[in-house]
Amino acid sequence: MIKSSYNVIGVMSGTSLDGVDIIYAQFDYNANWNFKIKYSETVSYSKEWKEKLKLLTRSSKEQLIGLDLLYSKLLAHIINEFIKRNEIKEIDFISSHGHTALHRPDLGFTYQIGNKQILADTLGQKIICDFRLQDIELGGQGAPLVPIGDQLLFSDYQYCINLGGFANISFDFEDERIAFDICPVNIVLNHYVHDIGLEFDESGKIASKGEVNRKLLDELNDLAFYNLSNPKSLGLEWVNEHIFPIIDNYTLKLTDILSTFIEHIAIQISEVIMKKGEKVLITGGGAYNKYLISRIQYHVDSIIIIPSKDIIEFKEALIFALLGILKDRNDTNCLASVTGAKKNHSSGKILLPRV
Repeated sequence: MIKSSYNVIGVMSGTSLDGVDIIYAQFDYNANWNFKIKYSETVSYSKEWKEKLKLLTRSSKEQLIGLDLLYSKLLAHIINEFIKRNEIKEIDFISSHGHTALHRPDLGFTYQIGNKQILADTLGQKIICDFRLQDIELGGQGAPLVPIGDQLLFSDYQYCINLGGFANISFDFEDERIAFDICPVNIVLNHYVHDIGLEFDESGKIASKGEVNRKLLDELNDLAFYNLSNPKSLGLEWVNEHIFPIIDNYTLKLTDILSTFIEHIAIQISEVIMKKGEKVLITGGGAYNKYLISRIQYHVDSIIIIPSKDIIEFKEALIFALLGILKDRNDTNCLASVTGAKKNHSSGKILLPRV
């Protein structure tokens, strides 16, 4: 019998390396899905783990296999401590994104670390994870996966944008959900403020003091990716290959680098949001960057809505919890219209504890 109520832990780690986002939420289904986030937390990575995750794309296959096991153990510890801290008793299962080590859909592969059997065995819980691989095997991009959640949980908004390591968007177009990565965001902005010992540019204060370098801006806007048709997705490899070399070829002050890149982000988003007066939900860490939001608002004639802190910070973890529920029900959780796969499908693997 298919249930109508679920208590699920959702776990997400993004490319911005802020840490592991973890939520415990109740979902109820009665014609539509409703949710309530009961507990939420971001567990920051240690300096050592941040360095390991930054270097994933340069790791050998043997190193990745070793890191996969270590990262699965780390996630098990983080989740276990979260359960104990909040005295959580009722858990249907844990739905985990893992962390993207390699993502090259153009070459037909993706690799998420943190999805090993030891996760289920250590926690003694059913785990639903590794949501991207099946979509790649079906000819899709394996990303983005969040749009099905946008459609089912946030249908009041015409556009849903997440400003994390990358900006991604989802919206309905001609009775289909469309989604794709727009451009890099925090993966670039944070990279440059790290040089002065900061994790991020709070509220965009540093960027707001800079001047836009028009030549750099034009070069960034002319990148071939922006002319590709969707579905399309981005990864750290693309940033390392295209974005950093372009910026580093200029000798600019930090303020000017940040100001120019924020202008680039705002322009790329404006190229996607063409309709006037539509409601745009913005989530992710970039929603706190007041300067970035102001530049986006300058370029788009739409109603930008910044939701509650829980939704800003934990929307992706919430949606990965929902993806696990859909997989458990064998309902579609991956849309061909979004990823370019051969068909809609129910993606992810299920790990059951062996002890």
